[in-house]
Amino acid sequence: MAFDGLSDRLEAAFRKLRSKGALTEADVKNAMREVRMALLEADVNFKVARDFTAKVTERAVGEKVMESLTPSQMVIKIVNQELVALMGGTRSRLAAAPHPPTVILLCGLQGSGKTTHCAKLALMLKKQGHRPLLTACDIYRPAAIEQLKILGNQAEVPVYEQGTNPPVQTAKEAIALAKDRGYDYVLIDTAGRLHIDEALMDELREIKAAVRPTEILLVVDAMTGQDAVAVAEGFNNALGVDGVILTKTDGDTRGGAVLSVLAVTGKPVKFVGVGEKLGDIDTFHPDRMASRILGMGDVLSLIEKAESSLDEKQAAELEEKLRKNKFDLNDLLEQFRQLKKMGGIKDMLAMIPGLGRQIRDVEIDEGQFDRMQAIILSMTPKERENPELINGARKKRIAAGCGRAVEDVNRLLSQYKQMKKMFGQLGGGKGGMKKMRRMMGPGMPGMF
Repeated sequence: MAFDGLSDRLEAAFRKLRSKGALTEADVKNAMREVRMALLEADVNFKVARDFTAKVTERAVGEKVMESLTPSQMVIKIVNQELVALMGGTRSRLAAAPHPPTVILLCGLQGSGKTTHCAKLALMLKKQGHRPLLTACDIYRPAAIEQLKILGNQAEVPVYEQGTNPPVQTAKEAIALAKDRGYDYVLIDTAGRLHIDEALMDELREIKAAVRPTEILLVVDAMTGQDAVAVAEGFNNALGVDGVILTKTDGDTRGGAVLSVLAVTGKPVKFVGVGEKLGDIDTFHPDRMASRILGMGDVLSLIEKAESSLDEKQAAELEEKLRKNKFDLNDLLEQFRQLKKMGGIKDMLAMIPGLGRQIRDVEIDEGQFDRMQAIILSMTPKERENPELINGARKKRIAAGCGRAVEDVNRLLSQYKQMKKMFGQLGGGKGGMKKMRRMMGPGMPGMF
């Protein structure tokens, strides 16, 4: 994952500070030297890393910090604040046109994930209650239009395309169609090149002049490191972008582009791609990213991910069942499905404060939930509603039906009983459900 190396190096530098009861100016400067090296190794722009550590040092050697009871914690707090400021301070929202449709022009180099993230952004907008229209204006890359149509079909978002007609004409027609049919967002997927050239920029300038987009979003591959910043700078100088979508932040990237883009270009990162699925796109929150870099977790993002995945009606029904201690294997099966919607278990656990580093090298078998689902699906409806019916003969039949051992069936039933017992203790009695909500967070009444 992005920033793992940087997080480890920063933790090592802060560990040295924590070991000292009182700090000297030399201690702070030595720590900042290590922080600067960590940033450079994470592929952060040299000037950005130098300016960042200079600001932290200037604030950290102040009298209030040096004479505080916990100077090391004060220094870490300052680093956190400066990291947030470096990445933009606050979330940068997507602009909306005063009169629909809002036109979003996506641009970027070939291979950056532009077409995929055009569809991802459309799906995100659709989930928020909007009516987006995808527009295919990449007429050069083989199968680019077909790719957008497939992705649009998966997201259940319409795609406007006119084959190899001039992109400017297609974009203008799409906007006219949106006005006529009530689409409130038009997302235009434009052509890319292997590198920035005048032919690419001329076409983009022509589209920009013709459709006057509300926002121009540049899609940049975070895996390219410092080249990502150079690409952002080039597009911004030629086109005037409004924000950046960083893709492939879930890969083995050092993450420096996230910390450098705004400082170098003045343009905020608005969204980050965090996986290959269409739902794997997140709004970029500088404060949350800073917390994750410093190993403090990201509970707010975890809760939002849960709330976006959970069905409110199902959650209310589940809460009622938990209150009456009627949680059965159908409910457990539904919880497995909800967990799968939220993404990988390891990624979710990493958002919990204090767990990130502990589980980084732990192998988590994501397939275990699929196997447990298979066992439950091998049961009859009556067995799922009343697991007490499952005797030895039934266990053999269930195991044979899903290709697992009887021991696996026993293990699942044992875990179910433990969970039901826990829910009974938490859910029963006055204030029980409140205790459960506090434990699990808003929007997660049945997540275990």
